[in-house]
Amino acid sequence: MVFQRTLITSAVLAFLASITQAQAETGPVSTVIVTSNPISNDENMQVLTPAKILSGPELKAKVGTSLGDTLGSELGVSASGFGAGASRPIIRGLEGPRVKILQNGMGVADVSSLSNDHAVASESATAQQIEVLRGPAALLYGSGAIGGLVNVIDNRIPNVLNRKMTGEAEVRLGSVNQEKSLSFALDGSSGVIGLHVDGSSRDTGNYKIPGSIELNNPASGSGRMPSSFTRESTLAVGASVIQSWGYVGAAVQTLDDHYGIPTAERSFIDLKQNRLDIDGLLNAPLNGFDNLKYKFSATDYSHTEKSENGAAITNFKNQMLESRIQLSHPSWAGWQGSWGIQTEQVKFSALSATTGRADTVPSTKSNSVAAFFVEQKQIADVMASAGMRFENVKRTPDASTGLAAREFNLFSASLGGLWQFDKSYGAGISLSWAQRAPATEELYSAGPHESTATFDIGNINMKKEASRNLELSLQKTHGLLRWKINAFLNKVNNYIYGHSDGSKVDEAGTPDPDAEFTLRNWSQAAATIRGGEAEISYNLLGEGWSGRAFADHSRGSLDNQGSLPLQPATRTGFDIGYKIDGWRGGVNVLHALRQDRLASFENFVTPAYTKVDASLTYTHPYQNMQLTWFLMAKNLLNQDIRLSTSVLKETLPQPGRNLMAGLRASF
Repeated sequence: MVFQRTLITSAVLAFLASITQAQAETGPVSTVIVTSNPISNDENMQVLTPAKILSGPELKAKVGTSLGDTLGSELGVSASGFGAGASRPIIRGLEGPRVKILQNGMGVADVSSLSNDHAVASESATAQQIEVLRGPAALLYGSGAIGGLVNVIDNRIPNVLNRKMTGEAEVRLGSVNQEKSLSFALDGSSGVIGLHVDGSSRDTGNYKIPGSIELNNPASGSGRMPSSFTRESTLAVGASVIQSWGYVGAAVQTLDDHYGIPTAERSFIDLKQNRLDIDGLLNAPLNGFDNLKYKFSATDYSHTEKSENGAAITNFKNQMLESRIQLSHPSWAGWQGSWGIQTEQVKFSALSATTGRADTVPSTKSNSVAAFFVEQKQIADVMASAGMRFENVKRTPDASTGLAAREFNLFSASLGGLWQFDKSYGAGISLSWAQRAPATEELYSAGPHESTATFDIGNINMKKEASRNLELSLQKTHGLLRWKINAFLNKVNNYIYGHSDGSKVDEAGTPDPDAEFTLRNWSQAAATIRGGEAEISYNLLGEGWSGRAFADHSRGSLDNQGSLPLQPATRTGFDIGYKIDGWRGGVNVLHALRQDRLASFENFVTPAYTKVDASLTYTHPYQNMQLTWFLMAKNLLNQDIRLSTSVLKETLPQPGRNLMAGLRASF
């Protein structure tokens, strides 16, 4: 049924586009700005959509080997840190299926939320912008956004015509892992057709570590981290017809990734994803509406987990169809907003490479359909925002398993207000209620997972998570000196978490103190997550000296049962920069405190560390191009850094001192 609805919405758009195109006269091209927030793309609307937008030189300076590595130093964001190839962003201590990863507003359709060793199937090197989003606008993207979302924007489907070809290319080298990487993007047009192509390639070896693999244990090994290599390549092509009535276009992408799993088994993963996206917009489709946006994506994802000798262990597959129709309207009695529907159809399997039978998680089909709206209105000095989402999710395991299907009806809502009590100052409050359906692995897991060395047991009787959230904010958004303070409180009923008492079992689940697998049960309990963030900045956009100082803190606990596992450390830091003419330089310092808020089954306290990065760039014209030469240093003090949010924190130090150099050309 979901697939049928997807085809119906595709046919409707094609029909409307053909009619509108036939009736429209050629006119000026409409510029369409694509953003996760359908109401406003203003980063200063922090209460309504607390956000961080990375773009331009700032994004290029922070690009890492994974999405978690790229975003791990942002305010309120940490990383899962499962080696160089697999690191997912964690927002305010919430991770996995609670953080939605999008590509141009549509799900990435990988299996990175299933387990920490699975990579995010999205490449930061070709991104033009990365957004971190919470608040009412997150309701547009599914119940999985209970913690927030990350949207990687690459604009592979053009929505404006470039009358002349533009592009960018970059090459960089790194010392700590012998990195050799290349990325490029080109945009142009032919008549009313916009064209885009981009690609990337990255090859890194095992990275150097400052000390030993296990903290203060030289016998565990040193020098380089075994099985921490990555090799990735991407290629994408997009085209669209753009006229005064709007646009309609498509893009195809292929991604290949080969990366190591830095555990004692030294296994690795071969990953491949092919993806088709269709995107369209109609101006003034109906009376009372500004535009109709339509998105469709079809993704074929697979990866194989292999042992050190190359023997295949488990074959993972994830096929996904997703569609979205969204109508935006101008002022209705002062309210401006968007209404829409979304469908998803997912077919997942994880089969043993030797027996062909389900391994850990049974083959499962998941269908969902949702309706949503987000509205905004200026009431005197207060900008009010509200949103709701109604969603039905059904998970159906393969009939041969004998497991029962589960169906969940979900409701989420959000209400916020930003009081602009002065031209430069604002204060606000945001209240939200969000529900999340248990993920497939949380319901049906029953087997060993080689890469994480765990034997996972799900619970078919899981209830849906329900989160009540309060956020307060105070900010100054104009002038050379700007600052913001956020405080949040999340109360979650039926919080789902993996619990282990340290018991060891073999691959059949039989208790054995000498076996390699740690028994992990998916459980539920009431939880509280609370914390805050603060940031002050000076002259971030102008020439001359600039500065920034920040701090973030998040603490999660199970009610009457101690801390949640893998809690982020409290962090403080500052940045100092200087910019004049084509020169730009800066130093970034991040200090993480000792993290000793441990769950009942954890016993490793991550020590404090100070990470110092530095950069120097020079940009100058050359013929018809702008050339940017850059030098960067990461972890200048060569600190032994352990991430408290990593399940491998005891045996996985982060890379040591890394010197990088490169050249970027744009035209």
